Amino acid sequence: MANKNGFTLWLTGLSGAGKSTLALDLKNKLLERGVEIELLDGDEVRTNLSKDLGFSKEDRDTNIRRIGYVSRLLARNGVGVISAAISPYREVRDEVRAETEKDGAAFIEVFVKCPIDVLAERDVKGLYKKALAGEIKEFTGVSDPYEDPLRPDITVETDRETVDQSSRKILVELERLGFLNGSVGNVNYTLAAARR
Repeated sequence: MANKNGFTLWLTGLSGAGKSTLALDLKNKLLERGVEIELLDGDEVRTNLSKDLGFSKEDRDTNIRRIGYVSRLLARNGVGVISAAISPYREVRDEVRAETEKDGAAFIEVFVKCPIDVLAERDVKGLYKKALAGEIKEFTGVSDPYEDPLRPDITVETDRETVDQSSRKILVELERLGFLNGSVGNVNYTLAAARR
């Protein structure tokens, strides 16, 4: 039977928007508070589970379905999961949400939003500039589409917020949904009583 107290925090956004940084900060904050949490980072999944895939739409969809499958298995067994992957296509994100919720776990879509011009400034490798100049094909958000979430559960704006401010927004939502007890300012977070 599915454990209704598992959840997936699905961080979606363009490359360089801050998904991995935010995910790691959230993981640390939740671990400090005794929450059983796993992090599925898009780059690590590509290396370990999706090495066989390229960057066509079909391959990107397969990669997201794989991340969704692993996160769903964990979440339905009462584990909190943070997924940090570009996941550019709305239809597949919605599919992962539906499958997760069907298993009795919560799916919380977090749109990690940052404008392209800021991303290009932040990009030490210069990939955005190359993509904008047409030198890189299939670059998400430039030469390949990124479909913004229509109704994300949470939006964080990493060009305007600190990592801590963005994390706190998400922690407040987890508390509202009953996954955490106590206030966000309280260092003694505990899992909701039903989770024990």
